[in-house]
Amino acid sequence: MISLRTAGKAQEAVETAIAELVEDRVASRIFEKDASLWGEGAEPEASIRLGWVSSPTESLALIPELSNLRAELLEKGLTRIVLCGMGGSSLAPEVFARTNQKELLVLDTTDPSQIQDAISSDLDKTIVVVSSKSGSTVETDSQKRIFEKAFTDAGIDKSQRIIVVTDPGSPMEIQARLDGYRIFNADPTVGGRYSALTAFGLVPSFLAGVDMETILRDAVSAAEILRQDNAANPGLRLGAALARTIGRDGYKDKLGIVPAGSKIIGFGDWIEQLIAESTGKDGKGILPISLEPNSPEVTAKPDDLLLCGLVEETDEPSFDLEVAGTIGEQMMLWEVATVVASRLLGINPFDQPDVESAKIAARKLLTEPAKTNSYLLSEGDVRISATNLDVSKDSSLADSIQKLMESPSSDSYFCLQVYLNRNKYPAALRLRDALAKKTGRPVAFGWGPRFLHSTGQYHKGGPKQGIFLQITLNSDLDVQVPGRDFSFQELINSQAQGDARVLAETGRPVLTINTKNPSSTIDFLLRMFG
Repeated sequence: MISLRTAGKAQEAVETAIAELVEDRVASRIFEKDASLWGEGAEPEASIRLGWVSSPTESLALIPELSNLRAELLEKGLTRIVLCGMGGSSLAPEVFARTNQKELLVLDTTDPSQIQDAISSDLDKTIVVVSSKSGSTVETDSQKRIFEKAFTDAGIDKSQRIIVVTDPGSPMEIQARLDGYRIFNADPTVGGRYSALTAFGLVPSFLAGVDMETILRDAVSAAEILRQDNAANPGLRLGAALARTIGRDGYKDKLGIVPAGSKIIGFGDWIEQLIAESTGKDGKGILPISLEPNSPEVTAKPDDLLLCGLVEETDEPSFDLEVAGTIGEQMMLWEVATVVASRLLGINPFDQPDVESAKIAARKLLTEPAKTNSYLLSEGDVRISATNLDVSKDSSLADSIQKLMESPSSDSYFCLQVYLNRNKYPAALRLRDALAKKTGRPVAFGWGPRFLHSTGQYHKGGPKQGIFLQITLNSDLDVQVPGRDFSFQELINSQAQGDARVLAETGRPVLTINTKNPSSTIDFLLRMFG
Protein backbone atom coordinates (compact mmCIF):
# COMPACT_ATOMS: atom_id res chain seq x y z
CA MET A 1 0.00 0.00 0.00
CA ILE A 2 1.28 3.47 -0.89
CA SER A 3 2.03 5.56 2.16
CA LEU A 4 3.06 9.22 2.32
CA ARG A 5 3.89 11.34 5.36
CA THR A 6 4.69 15.04 5.31
CA ALA A 7 6.07 17.28 8.02
CA GLY A 8 6.77 20.96 8.69
CA LYS A 9 6.80 23.21 5.63
CA ALA A 10 5.94 20.31 3.34
CA GLN A 11 2.76 19.66 5.31
CA GLU A 12 1.92 23.38 5.15
CA ALA A 13 2.35 23.20 1.36
CA VAL A 14 -0.12 20.31 1.15
CA GLU A 15 -2.65 22.18 3.25
CA THR A 16 -2.27 25.24 1.02
CA ALA A 17 -2.84 23.46 -2.30
CA ILE A 18 -4.87 20.30 -1.68
CA ALA A 19 -8.35 21.87 -1.65
CA GLU A 20 -7.75 23.49 -5.05
CA LEU A 21 -6.53 20.21 -6.53
CA VAL A 22 -9.53 18.29 -5.23
CA GLU A 23 -12.01 20.95 -6.33
CA ASP A 24 -10.52 20.99 -9.84
CA ARG A 25 -10.82 17.20 -10.05
CA VAL A 26 -7.14 17.01 -11.03
CA ALA A 27 -6.70 13.35 -10.07
CA SER A 28 -9.68 11.95 -11.97
CA ARG A 29 -8.98 14.20 -14.96
CA ILE A 30 -5.42 12.82 -15.20
CA PHE A 31 -6.81 9.30 -15.46
CA GLU A 32 -9.46 10.49 -17.93
CA LYS A 33 -6.51 11.72 -20.04
CA ASP A 34 -7.69 15.33 -19.96
CA ALA A 35 -5.01 17.19 -21.91
CA SER A 36 -6.28 20.61 -20.83
CA LEU A 37 -4.90 20.26 -17.28
CA TRP A 38 -1.59 22.00 -18.06
CA GLY A 39 -2.93 24.92 -20.06
CA GLU A 40 -3.63 25.73 -23.67
CA GLY A 41 0.02 25.84 -24.71
CA ALA A 42 0.69 22.32 -23.41
CA GLU A 43 -2.50 20.76 -24.74
CA PRO A 44 -1.21 19.58 -28.16
CA GLU A 45 1.67 17.66 -26.53
CA ALA A 46 -0.34 16.44 -23.54
CA SER A 47 -3.05 15.07 -25.84
CA ILE A 48 -0.59 12.50 -27.22
CA ARG A 49 1.36 11.79 -23.99
CA LEU A 50 -1.14 10.50 -21.43
CA GLY A 51 -1.08 6.82 -22.34
CA TRP A 52 0.98 6.05 -19.20
CA VAL A 53 -2.07 6.27 -16.95
CA SER A 54 -3.37 2.99 -18.42
CA SER A 55 0.00 1.37 -19.15
CA PRO A 56 -0.04 -1.10 -16.21
CA THR A 57 -3.33 -2.64 -17.31
CA GLU A 58 -2.49 -2.70 -21.01
CA SER A 59 1.01 -4.09 -20.43
CA LEU A 60 -0.35 -7.17 -18.68
CA ALA A 61 -1.26 -8.45 -22.14
CA LEU A 62 2.48 -8.77 -22.91
CA ILE A 63 3.15 -11.24 -20.10
CA PRO A 64 2.21 -14.50 -21.93
CA GLU A 65 4.34 -13.62 -24.97
CA LEU A 66 7.30 -12.66 -22.82
CA SER A 67 6.92 -15.78 -20.72
CA ASN A 68 7.09 -17.97 -23.82
CA LEU A 69 10.04 -16.03 -25.18
CA ARG A 70 12.01 -16.31 -21.96
CA ALA A 71 11.42 -20.07 -21.81
CA GLU A 72 12.61 -20.35 -25.41
CA LEU A 73 15.79 -18.36 -24.69
CA LEU A 74 16.60 -20.34 -21.54
CA GLU A 75 16.16 -23.59 -23.43
CA LYS A 76 18.83 -22.37 -25.89
CA GLY A 77 21.19 -21.37 -23.06
CA LEU A 78 20.80 -17.65 -23.77
CA THR A 79 21.03 -16.31 -20.23
CA ARG A 80 23.00 -13.06 -20.60
CA ILE A 81 20.67 -10.13 -21.25
CA VAL A 82 22.19 -6.85 -22.44
CA LEU A 83 20.07 -3.73 -22.69
CA CYS A 84 21.13 -1.00 -25.10
CA GLY A 85 19.16 2.13 -24.32
CA MET A 86 19.28 5.61 -22.85
CA GLY A 87 17.19 7.52 -20.31
CA GLY A 88 13.66 6.22 -20.08
CA SER A 89 14.63 3.08 -21.96
CA SER A 90 17.24 2.02 -19.40
CA LEU A 91 16.66 3.60 -15.98
CA ALA A 92 13.52 1.66 -15.00
CA PRO A 93 14.82 -1.77 -16.13
CA GLU A 94 17.98 -1.14 -14.11
CA VAL A 95 15.86 -0.47 -10.99
CA PHE A 96 13.71 -3.56 -11.62
CA ALA A 97 16.72 -5.83 -12.10
CA ARG A 98 18.85 -4.51 -9.23
CA THR A 99 15.96 -4.57 -6.76
CA ASN A 100 15.10 -8.15 -7.69
CA GLN A 101 18.76 -9.23 -7.82
CA LYS A 102 18.61 -10.27 -11.47
CA GLU A 103 21.48 -9.97 -13.92
CA LEU A 104 20.91 -7.33 -16.57
CA LEU A 105 23.80 -5.53 -18.25
CA VAL A 106 22.62 -1.99 -18.95
CA LEU A 107 24.69 -0.34 -21.67
CA ASP A 108 23.75 3.34 -21.53
CA THR A 109 27.05 4.86 -22.57
CA THR A 110 29.28 5.67 -25.50
CA ASP A 111 32.50 5.20 -23.52
CA PRO A 112 34.65 2.97 -25.76
CA SER A 113 36.12 0.90 -22.92
CA GLN A 114 32.67 0.14 -21.53
CA ILE A 115 31.45 -0.71 -25.04
CA GLN A 116 34.47 -2.98 -25.56
CA ASP A 117 33.84 -4.76 -22.27
CA ALA A 118 30.20 -5.41 -23.23
CA ILE A 119 30.99 -7.06 -26.57
CA SER A 120 34.03 -9.00 -25.40
CA SER A 121 32.52 -11.71 -23.24
CA ASP A 122 29.89 -14.47 -23.39
CA LEU A 123 28.50 -13.62 -26.83
CA ASP A 124 27.48 -17.26 -27.15
CA LYS A 125 25.01 -16.72 -24.26
CA THR A 126 23.95 -13.14 -25.08
CA ILE A 127 20.63 -11.65 -26.07
CA VAL A 128 20.63 -7.91 -26.80
CA VAL A 129 17.52 -5.81 -26.25
CA VAL A 130 17.80 -2.57 -28.21
CA SER A 131 15.36 0.05 -26.89
CA SER A 132 14.68 3.43 -28.43
CA LYS A 133 11.36 5.23 -28.49
CA SER A 134 12.27 7.49 -31.40
CA GLY A 135 14.30 4.79 -33.13
CA SER A 136 16.95 7.37 -33.94
CA THR A 137 18.85 7.79 -30.67
CA VAL A 138 22.49 8.03 -31.76
CA GLU A 139 23.88 6.21 -28.71
CA THR A 140 21.46 3.29 -29.05
CA ASP A 141 21.91 3.03 -32.81
CA SER A 142 25.70 2.96 -32.32
CA GLN A 143 25.44 0.27 -29.62
CA LYS A 144 23.19 -1.79 -31.89
CA ARG A 145 25.68 -1.52 -34.73
CA ILE A 146 28.62 -2.70 -32.62
CA PHE A 147 26.70 -5.75 -31.39
CA GLU A 148 25.60 -6.59 -34.92
CA LYS A 149 29.25 -6.58 -35.98
CA ALA A 150 30.32 -8.59 -32.92
CA PHE A 151 27.71 -11.30 -33.60
CA THR A 152 28.55 -11.45 -37.30
CA ASP A 153 32.30 -11.63 -36.60
CA ALA A 154 31.64 -14.50 -34.18
CA GLY A 155 29.60 -16.40 -36.78
CA ILE A 156 26.35 -15.88 -34.84
CA ASP A 157 23.08 -15.06 -36.61
CA LYS A 158 22.32 -11.57 -35.33
CA SER A 159 18.61 -11.91 -36.16
CA GLN A 160 18.35 -14.59 -33.48
CA ARG A 161 20.10 -12.49 -30.84
CA ILE A 162 18.74 -8.94 -31.16
CA ILE A 163 15.30 -7.88 -29.93
CA VAL A 164 14.04 -4.37 -30.68
CA VAL A 165 11.69 -2.27 -28.55
CA THR A 166 10.53 0.91 -30.26
CA ASP A 167 7.51 2.95 -31.29
CA PRO A 168 5.50 1.86 -34.32
CA GLY A 169 6.83 3.27 -37.58
CA SER A 170 10.14 4.46 -36.16
CA PRO A 171 13.33 4.22 -38.27
CA MET A 172 14.53 1.46 -35.96
CA GLU A 173 11.36 -0.58 -36.48
CA ILE A 174 11.62 -0.22 -40.26
CA GLN A 175 15.23 -1.42 -40.26
CA ALA A 176 14.51 -4.19 -37.74
CA ARG A 177 11.84 -5.65 -40.00
CA LEU A 178 14.33 -5.69 -42.88
CA ASP A 179 16.88 -7.43 -40.64
CA GLY A 180 14.39 -10.01 -39.36
CA TYR A 181 14.60 -9.01 -35.70
CA ARG A 182 11.92 -9.72 -33.15
CA ILE A 183 10.09 -6.45 -32.41
CA PHE A 184 8.03 -5.24 -29.48
CA ASN A 185 6.13 -2.04 -30.20
CA ALA A 186 5.57 0.35 -27.33
CA ASP A 187 2.63 2.70 -26.88
CA PRO A 188 3.45 5.87 -28.87
CA THR A 189 1.26 7.94 -26.53
CA VAL A 190 3.71 7.40 -23.66
CA GLY A 191 6.76 9.65 -23.36
CA GLY A 192 10.13 8.07 -22.57
CA ARG A 193 10.36 9.12 -18.93
CA TYR A 194 6.85 7.78 -18.25
CA SER A 195 7.52 4.46 -20.02
CA ALA A 196 8.64 2.31 -17.07
CA LEU A 197 5.50 0.18 -17.13
CA THR A 198 5.37 -0.22 -20.91
CA ALA A 199 7.33 -2.57 -23.18
CA PHE A 200 10.45 -0.47 -22.53
CA GLY A 201 10.45 -1.49 -18.90
CA LEU A 202 8.91 -4.92 -19.33
CA VAL A 203 10.85 -6.63 -22.12
CA PRO A 204 14.44 -6.49 -20.79
CA SER A 205 13.37 -6.89 -17.16
CA PHE A 206 11.14 -9.91 -17.78
CA LEU A 207 13.80 -11.61 -19.91
CA ALA A 208 16.26 -11.06 -17.05
CA GLY A 209 13.89 -12.91 -14.71
CA VAL A 210 12.02 -10.08 -12.94
CA ASP A 211 8.42 -10.82 -11.86
CA MET A 212 6.91 -7.97 -13.86
CA GLU A 213 3.35 -9.25 -13.52
CA THR A 214 3.34 -8.51 -9.78
CA ILE A 215 4.84 -5.07 -10.41
CA LEU A 216 2.14 -4.27 -12.97
CA ARG A 217 -0.67 -5.48 -10.73
CA ASP A 218 0.67 -3.34 -7.88
CA ALA A 219 0.61 -0.35 -10.22
CA VAL A 220 -2.97 -1.13 -11.27
CA SER A 221 -4.02 -1.19 -7.62
CA ALA A 222 -2.19 2.07 -6.95
CA ALA A 223 -3.94 3.74 -9.88
CA GLU A 224 -7.31 3.11 -8.23
CA ILE A 225 -6.16 5.14 -5.22
CA LEU A 226 -4.41 7.83 -7.23
CA ARG A 227 -7.43 8.61 -9.39
CA GLN A 228 -9.59 9.59 -6.42
CA ASP A 229 -10.48 13.27 -5.98
CA ASN A 230 -9.98 13.52 -2.24
CA ALA A 231 -7.56 15.16 0.17
CA ALA A 232 -6.03 11.82 1.16
CA ASN A 233 -4.80 11.10 -2.39
CA PRO A 234 -1.00 10.60 -2.02
CA GLY A 235 -0.35 11.70 -5.61
CA LEU A 236 -2.02 15.05 -5.03
CA ARG A 237 -0.32 15.47 -1.68
CA LEU A 238 3.15 14.62 -2.97
CA GLY A 239 2.69 16.88 -6.00
CA ALA A 240 1.60 19.75 -3.76
CA ALA A 241 4.59 19.28 -1.47
CA LEU A 242 7.00 19.26 -4.43
CA ALA A 243 5.56 22.42 -5.98
CA ARG A 244 4.58 24.53 -3.01
CA THR A 245 7.05 23.99 -0.14
CA ILE A 246 8.58 27.32 0.94
CA GLY A 247 11.84 27.72 2.85
CA ARG A 248 13.41 30.69 4.58
CA ASP A 249 14.57 32.29 1.31
CA GLY A 250 11.75 31.13 -0.92
CA TYR A 251 10.62 28.05 -2.84
CA LYS A 252 12.46 24.80 -2.11
CA ASP A 253 13.32 24.03 -5.73
CA LYS A 254 15.74 21.16 -5.06
CA LEU A 255 14.66 17.68 -3.98
CA GLY A 256 16.97 15.27 -2.21
CA ILE A 257 15.89 11.63 -2.64
CA VAL A 258 17.24 9.49 0.18
CA PRO A 259 16.98 5.66 0.44
CA ALA A 260 16.15 5.28 4.13
CA GLY A 261 15.09 1.67 4.52
CA SER A 262 13.35 1.09 1.19
CA LYS A 263 14.33 -2.14 -0.57
CA ILE A 264 14.03 -0.50 -4.00
CA ILE A 265 17.58 -0.10 -5.32
CA GLY A 266 18.57 2.85 -7.50
CA PHE A 267 15.11 4.43 -7.42
CA GLY A 268 16.54 7.93 -7.03
CA ASP A 269 18.15 7.72 -10.48
CA TRP A 270 14.77 6.94 -12.05
CA ILE A 271 13.06 9.76 -10.16
CA GLU A 272 15.80 12.16 -11.28
CA GLN A 273 14.88 11.77 -14.93
CA LEU A 274 11.13 11.84 -14.34
CA ILE A 275 11.15 15.10 -12.39
CA ALA A 276 14.05 16.90 -14.08
CA GLU A 277 12.82 16.37 -17.64
CA SER A 278 9.21 17.06 -16.71
CA THR A 279 9.70 20.26 -14.71
CA GLY A 280 13.07 21.76 -15.71
CA LYS A 281 12.14 24.28 -18.39
CA ASP A 282 11.14 27.91 -18.91
CA GLY A 283 13.60 28.89 -16.19
CA LYS A 284 11.56 26.95 -13.61
CA GLY A 285 11.51 23.48 -12.14
CA ILE A 286 12.53 21.08 -9.41
CA LEU A 287 16.08 19.70 -9.36
CA PRO A 288 16.03 16.09 -8.06
CA ILE A 289 19.28 14.82 -6.53
CA SER A 290 19.83 11.19 -5.56
CA LEU A 291 21.51 11.15 -2.13
CA GLU A 292 22.60 8.65 0.50
CA PRO A 293 21.53 8.78 4.19
CA ASN A 294 24.95 10.10 5.24
CA SER A 295 25.28 12.68 2.43
CA PRO A 296 26.28 16.18 3.59
CA GLU A 297 22.99 17.63 2.32
CA VAL A 298 21.14 15.29 4.68
CA THR A 299 23.23 15.95 7.77
CA ALA A 300 23.42 19.73 7.13
CA LYS A 301 20.43 20.49 4.91
CA PRO A 302 20.56 23.64 2.74
CA ASP A 303 17.41 25.72 3.12
CA ASP A 304 16.42 25.41 -0.55
CA LEU A 305 16.48 21.58 -0.40
CA LEU A 306 13.41 19.43 0.28
CA LEU A 307 14.31 15.97 1.61
CA CYS A 308 12.28 12.90 0.73
CA GLY A 309 13.04 9.62 2.48
CA LEU A 310 12.23 6.40 0.63
CA VAL A 311 11.26 4.12 3.49
CA GLU A 312 9.84 0.67 4.08
CA GLU A 313 7.10 2.03 6.34
CA THR A 314 6.18 5.65 6.98
CA ASP A 315 6.18 6.76 10.59
CA GLU A 316 6.68 10.12 12.23
CA PRO A 317 8.81 11.54 9.43
CA SER A 318 12.43 12.40 10.05
CA PHE A 319 12.49 13.95 6.55
CA ASP A 320 10.27 16.62 5.00
CA LEU A 321 8.55 13.75 3.18
CA GLU A 322 8.52 10.01 3.61
CA VAL A 323 7.23 7.65 0.94
CA ALA A 324 6.67 3.89 1.13
CA GLY A 325 5.31 1.34 -1.32
CA THR A 326 6.30 -1.33 -3.81
CA ILE A 327 8.08 -0.47 -7.07
CA GLY A 328 4.89 -0.58 -9.12
CA GLU A 329 2.96 1.50 -6.60
CA GLN A 330 5.67 4.11 -6.29
CA MET A 331 6.21 4.47 -10.03
CA MET A 332 2.55 5.34 -10.47
CA LEU A 333 2.68 7.64 -7.44
CA TRP A 334 5.69 9.62 -8.65
CA GLU A 335 4.34 9.91 -12.20
CA VAL A 336 1.07 11.34 -10.91
CA ALA A 337 2.83 13.61 -8.39
CA THR A 338 5.14 14.94 -11.11
CA VAL A 339 2.33 16.00 -13.43
CA VAL A 340 0.41 17.47 -10.46
CA ALA A 341 3.47 19.51 -9.44
CA SER A 342 3.89 20.61 -13.07
CA ARG A 343 0.33 21.92 -13.12
CA LEU A 344 0.94 23.91 -9.95
CA LEU A 345 4.20 25.29 -11.37
CA GLY A 346 2.61 26.20 -14.71
CA ILE A 347 4.86 23.83 -16.70
CA ASN A 348 4.18 21.41 -19.54
CA PRO A 349 5.42 18.08 -18.10
CA PHE A 350 5.55 16.27 -21.44
CA ASP A 351 8.05 18.17 -23.58
CA GLN A 352 11.85 18.48 -23.28
CA PRO A 353 12.88 21.41 -25.47
CA ASP A 354 16.44 21.74 -24.16
CA VAL A 355 17.45 18.09 -24.63
CA GLU A 356 17.56 18.57 -28.38
CA SER A 357 19.88 21.59 -28.16
CA ALA A 358 22.75 19.49 -26.81
CA LYS A 359 22.10 16.79 -29.43
CA ILE A 360 22.30 19.37 -32.21
CA ALA A 361 25.56 20.76 -30.81
CA ALA A 362 27.03 17.25 -30.54
CA ARG A 363 26.04 16.38 -34.12
CA LYS A 364 27.63 19.61 -35.35
CA LEU A 365 30.88 18.83 -33.54
CA LEU A 366 30.94 15.33 -35.06
CA THR A 367 30.88 16.82 -38.56
CA GLU A 368 33.58 19.41 -37.89
CA PRO A 369 36.86 18.28 -39.50
CA ALA A 370 39.02 18.60 -36.37
CA LYS A 371 36.56 16.90 -34.02
CA THR A 372 38.59 18.33 -31.14
CA ASN A 373 38.15 20.86 -28.37
CA SER A 374 40.33 23.93 -27.90
CA TYR A 375 41.73 23.82 -24.38
CA LEU A 376 42.69 26.87 -22.36
CA LEU A 377 45.66 25.33 -20.55
CA SER A 378 47.51 22.07 -19.95
CA GLU A 379 49.07 20.72 -16.79
CA GLY A 380 50.62 17.28 -16.55
CA ASP A 381 48.13 14.68 -17.72
CA VAL A 382 45.22 17.11 -17.91
CA ARG A 383 43.89 19.75 -20.27
CA ILE A 384 41.44 22.38 -19.08
CA SER A 385 38.79 24.53 -20.71
CA ALA A 386 36.52 27.01 -18.93
CA THR A 387 33.65 29.31 -19.79
CA ASN A 388 31.92 31.91 -17.62
CA LEU A 389 34.62 31.45 -14.97
CA ASP A 390 37.54 33.72 -14.09
CA VAL A 391 40.12 31.25 -15.37
CA SER A 392 42.95 32.25 -17.72
CA LYS A 393 45.70 30.42 -19.58
CA ASP A 394 48.04 31.42 -16.76
CA SER A 395 45.90 29.58 -14.18
CA SER A 396 46.76 26.20 -12.71
CA LEU A 397 44.42 23.26 -12.27
CA ALA A 398 44.25 24.03 -8.55
CA ASP A 399 43.44 27.70 -9.29
CA SER A 400 40.68 26.64 -11.67
CA ILE A 401 39.07 24.30 -9.14
CA GLN A 402 39.30 26.99 -6.47
CA LYS A 403 37.54 29.50 -8.73
CA LEU A 404 34.80 26.96 -9.36
CA MET A 405 34.27 26.31 -5.65
CA GLU A 406 34.14 30.05 -4.88
CA SER A 407 31.46 30.79 -7.48
CA PRO A 408 28.14 29.67 -5.87
CA SER A 409 25.48 32.02 -4.60
CA SER A 410 22.82 31.19 -2.00
CA ASP A 411 20.64 29.27 -4.48
CA SER A 412 23.37 27.60 -6.59
CA TYR A 413 24.00 23.92 -7.06
CA PHE A 414 27.03 22.11 -8.44
CA CYS A 415 26.82 19.41 -11.06
CA LEU A 416 29.54 16.82 -11.62
CA GLN A 417 29.39 15.37 -15.12
CA VAL A 418 31.72 12.38 -15.43
CA TYR A 419 32.27 11.00 -18.94
CA LEU A 420 34.09 7.86 -17.84
CA ASN A 421 33.52 4.10 -17.65
CA ARG A 422 31.30 3.91 -14.57
CA ASN A 423 32.31 0.31 -13.93
CA LYS A 424 36.01 1.18 -13.96
CA TYR A 425 35.97 4.46 -12.01
CA PRO A 426 33.37 4.15 -9.23
CA ALA A 427 35.66 6.33 -7.08
CA ALA A 428 34.31 9.30 -9.03
CA LEU A 429 31.11 8.97 -7.00
CA ARG A 430 33.04 10.03 -3.90
CA LEU A 431 33.55 13.45 -5.48
CA ARG A 432 29.89 14.30 -5.01
CA ASP A 433 29.85 14.15 -1.22
CA ALA A 434 33.29 15.72 -0.96
CA LEU A 435 32.26 18.78 -3.00
CA ALA A 436 28.94 19.09 -1.12
CA LYS A 437 30.72 19.02 2.23
CA LYS A 438 33.33 21.55 1.07
CA THR A 439 30.86 24.09 -0.35
CA GLY A 440 27.70 23.54 1.68
CA ARG A 441 25.66 23.47 -1.54
CA PRO A 442 23.68 20.62 -3.14
CA VAL A 443 25.66 18.62 -5.69
CA ALA A 444 24.14 16.64 -8.55
CA PHE A 445 26.11 13.82 -10.18
CA GLY A 446 25.73 12.34 -13.63
CA TRP A 447 27.60 9.72 -15.64
CA GLY A 448 27.98 11.04 -19.16
CA PRO A 449 26.36 10.77 -21.57
CA ARG A 450 23.47 9.03 -19.81
CA PHE A 451 22.50 12.08 -17.73
CA LEU A 452 21.93 14.00 -21.00
CA HIS A 453 18.76 11.90 -21.31
CA SER A 454 17.85 12.53 -17.67
CA THR A 455 18.76 15.65 -15.69
CA GLY A 456 20.29 17.34 -18.76
CA GLN A 457 16.98 19.04 -19.56
CA TYR A 458 16.88 20.74 -16.15
CA HIS A 459 20.51 21.91 -16.30
CA LYS A 460 19.84 23.85 -19.49
CA GLY A 461 16.14 24.71 -19.18
CA GLY A 462 15.68 25.17 -15.42
CA PRO A 463 16.73 28.08 -13.20
CA LYS A 464 20.20 29.47 -13.98
CA GLN A 465 21.72 28.16 -10.76
CA GLY A 466 24.04 25.40 -11.97
CA ILE A 467 27.85 25.36 -11.78
CA PHE A 468 29.28 22.55 -13.89
CA LEU A 469 32.42 20.44 -13.65
CA GLN A 470 33.01 18.01 -16.51
CA ILE A 471 35.56 15.20 -16.37
CA THR A 472 36.36 13.72 -19.76
CA LEU A 473 38.88 11.14 -20.94
CA ASN A 474 41.86 11.62 -23.24
CA SER A 475 42.40 8.00 -24.25
CA ASP A 476 44.20 6.09 -26.97
CA LEU A 477 41.62 3.29 -26.76
CA ASP A 478 38.86 3.69 -29.29
CA VAL A 479 36.21 1.64 -31.08
CA GLN A 480 34.86 2.58 -34.50
CA VAL A 481 31.09 2.73 -34.88
CA PRO A 482 30.33 0.32 -37.75
CA GLY A 483 28.85 2.03 -40.78
CA ARG A 484 29.51 5.52 -39.42
CA ASP A 485 32.30 8.01 -40.00
CA PHE A 486 32.93 8.50 -36.29
CA SER A 487 34.19 6.41 -33.39
CA PHE A 488 32.79 5.98 -29.90
CA GLN A 489 35.54 8.22 -28.46
CA GLU A 490 34.68 10.93 -30.97
CA LEU A 491 31.00 10.52 -30.14
CA ILE A 492 31.39 10.80 -26.38
CA ASN A 493 33.76 13.75 -26.77
CA SER A 494 31.29 15.55 -29.02
CA GLN A 495 28.50 14.91 -26.51
CA ALA A 496 30.51 16.41 -23.66
CA GLN A 497 31.69 19.37 -25.71
CA GLY A 498 28.24 19.95 -27.20
CA ASP A 499 26.59 20.02 -23.80
CA ALA A 500 29.30 22.33 -22.42
CA ARG A 501 28.79 24.64 -25.38
CA VAL A 502 25.03 24.89 -24.82
CA LEU A 503 25.45 25.40 -21.07
CA ALA A 504 27.99 28.15 -21.71
CA GLU A 505 25.72 29.87 -24.21
CA THR A 506 23.05 30.12 -21.50
CA GLY A 507 25.53 31.75 -19.13
CA ARG A 508 26.28 28.74 -16.93
CA PRO A 509 29.84 28.38 -15.56
CA VAL A 510 31.52 25.26 -16.98
CA LEU A 511 34.97 23.84 -16.17
CA THR A 512 36.14 20.85 -18.22
CA ILE A 513 39.02 18.63 -17.12
CA ASN A 514 40.21 16.33 -19.88
CA THR A 515 42.48 13.70 -18.37
CA LYS A 516 44.76 10.88 -19.47
CA ASN A 517 44.80 9.45 -15.93
CA PRO A 518 41.31 9.49 -14.39
CA SER A 519 42.36 7.83 -11.12
CA SER A 520 45.04 10.45 -10.50
CA THR A 521 42.64 13.28 -11.41
CA ILE A 522 39.93 11.94 -9.11
CA ASP A 523 42.44 11.69 -6.25
CA PHE A 524 43.58 15.26 -6.90
CA LEU A 525 40.01 16.55 -6.85
CA LEU A 526 39.25 14.67 -3.63
CA ARG A 527 42.22 16.43 -2.03
CA MET A 528 41.01 19.80 -3.35
CA PHE A 529 37.52 19.16 -2.00
CA GLY A 530 38.82 17.80 1.30
